[in-house]
Amino acid sequence: MSRTPQTAKTLKVGVVQQAVANNDKQLSWQRSAEQVTKLAEQGCELVMLQELHSTLYFCQQENTDFFDLAEPIPGPATDYFAELAAKLDIVLITSLFEKRGSGLYHNTAVVFDRQLGMVGKYRKMHIPDDPGFYEKFYFTPGDMGFEPIQTSVGKLGVLVCWDQWYPEAARLMAMRGADMLFYPTAIGWDPADTEDEQQRQFGAWQTIQRSHAVANSVPVIVANRTGFEASPVEGDNGIQFWGQSFIAGPQGEILAQADADSEQNLMVELDLARTEQVKRIWPYFRDRRIDAYDDMTKRWRD
Repeated sequence: MSRTPQTAKTLKVGVVQQAVANNDKQLSWQRSAEQVTKLAEQGCELVMLQELHSTLYFCQQENTDFFDLAEPIPGPATDYFAELAAKLDIVLITSLFEKRGSGLYHNTAVVFDRQLGMVGKYRKMHIPDDPGFYEKFYFTPGDMGFEPIQTSVGKLGVLVCWDQWYPEAARLMAMRGADMLFYPTAIGWDPADTEDEQQRQFGAWQTIQRSHAVANSVPVIVANRTGFEASPVEGDNGIQFWGQSFIAGPQGEILAQADADSEQNLMVELDLARTEQVKRIWPYFRDRRIDAYDDMTKRWRD
């Protein structure tokens, strides 16, 4: 029987961390479904997959042929994962390359709720454009705002990868009542970086997301991909995705973390009553000086 946010005191959440070997979507979906099923059999009521889990990370190169990987919503991917969520009686967060229209594409997270099917989606708002991460070539910035998705296990604040660096995105989701924040992710190192630089990058990545948990008093759940993906561009170094998916509690404490190089599943039983207690002890929203924040909507303060 499905629980409601009003009666649930704990919630088992799961994260799937995987490597991707090719652009065979059916194979990727099958491999993901096997891990989602394992987590559901262990009692998880909510499971999240990583960013763009159906294919290789194609944004290492600007190539118009890769638009063929996109698909509409609803479409084959949403049909597949809606059926999986219904079969397992879980809430499932997935990610896909959405073809919204001819020449209009998004990086989109989709949420399925048990037998209800697709109950919401979120289009990635912040789009990076860096060497090896040429996402602005492929993705139009989202236009749906920062709205949590209501499910049978609570309001889910679903964001995507580059969004995780922006405290504004996390705060707006929390202000709209998100019970938890979720970040499907595809981030990694340039293999040419020194070990010290790699550790600084990872440390910054985890710290900023833990800070969203602290500042908003909500759990943060992060699914990152792992494995090395060669660049299609001759001479480029490719990306070593750094894995290390994690689940943090409402004070930023690490409850579970995967390693850097392995395909792994994480599972944590979140204490939702404790989350409420943390909000009462640390009343950040009560003490916000909303009368003094007007400049936050400006690009820069001269």
